[in-house]
Amino acid sequence: MKHIVVIGAGQAGSSLVAKLRKDGFDGEITLIGSEPVVPYQRPPLSKAYLLGDMALERLFLRPQAFYADQNITLKLGQDVTAITPEARAVTLKSGEIIAYDQLALTTGSEPRRLPASIGGDLAGVHVVRGLADVDAMAPAVAQGARALIVGGGYIGLEAAAVAARKGVQVTLVEMSDRILQRVAAPETSDYFRALHQGHGVDIREGIGLDRLVGEDGRVRAAVLSDGSEIDVDFVVVGVGITPSTALAEAAGLRLNNGIEVDEFGRTSQDLIWAAGDCASFVHKGGRIRLESVPNAIDQSECVAANMLGGETPYVAKPWFWSDQYDVKLQIAGLNSGYTSVVTRRGEGVSVSFWYYRGDTLLAVDAMNDPRAYMIGKRLIEAGKSPDPEVIGDTSSDLKALLRP
Repeated sequence: MKHIVVIGAGQAGSSLVAKLRKDGFDGEITLIGSEPVVPYQRPPLSKAYLLGDMALERLFLRPQAFYADQNITLKLGQDVTAITPEARAVTLKSGEIIAYDQLALTTGSEPRRLPASIGGDLAGVHVVRGLADVDAMAPAVAQGARALIVGGGYIGLEAAAVAARKGVQVTLVEMSDRILQRVAAPETSDYFRALHQGHGVDIREGIGLDRLVGEDGRVRAAVLSDGSEIDVDFVVVGVGITPSTALAEAAGLRLNNGIEVDEFGRTSQDLIWAAGDCASFVHKGGRIRLESVPNAIDQSECVAANMLGGETPYVAKPWFWSDQYDVKLQIAGLNSGYTSVVTRRGEGVSVSFWYYRGDTLLAVDAMNDPRAYMIGKRLIEAGKSPDPEVIGDTSSDLKALLRP
């Protein structure tokens, strides 16, 4: 009987093992996760779950009974310490050695943390990645507390939105010239800056964190790069994530901004595959790594099919979302290399920003405008680029742009 082992029990890992069974694989499957809970959704952690609007059980991607019913062995709360490709085996921290016929790495990513030299190891300094992180933070997120958010990307902004809604006094610092500078146009930055300021968040751009000040081992203040000092009760660090590649590197797999895979999801080692946040893959003649739930699902399902003998190249259709206050941002495409942005006003407070490189439509940021998002996504996937003047004209019919 063949044995497929999957390391990483997140969105990608759960999707991969479910797809193996759906496609008829009747061999042994083992899913190994370092966390002691069944695979769960991460996006609601820092939003609905932290707000208290979602119970723990609703986070689970599939109930625990699913894995038993599908004859999938779960090894939770288990760390893998080594992969030995020549022996086709993985070693757990407990000392257990598990042999495999094929191995998939869905190890995800890890949050960047502040160095201990500037107070990153003080109590009350949090990252937002796993269930334990949010559970540790939750008691501090209370009416009247004072929080510092370090980083003005989507992770930091989402944390700021939840904290502000809970009555926390929030200061957010971003060392770049503007929030979202790495991922969005100035128009989108302006939109979310105004949104957060309207909810009382103190946003300071072009200012970084110099150091945190502790008292009895707990953070009590922050000294910023402009010399100012603010009192804080807790700190949330949202300065990006890095792919979890240590196991792959130690096993001799080729890395390239993540675990390098070919168009089918194969790594540089025979019988080892990778998918999700940890994998970098071929895309439009280049190589990218996508940090998103849709990519984790789609890529892992493609890899599962290929592990069973398929030869289907993975074709990414990038899309993302972010929830802040009563605004849902939906993003279609990748805006890298854009040269212009077209603004289209929707009904009420709805607005969308359309990214072009020359005459080519690359991406769309849509705020509370699902129609613009869906049409933009379909246009991008079809390789269609409407005239920017048509996009900017609110009297034009977007849906007509989809007609052959």
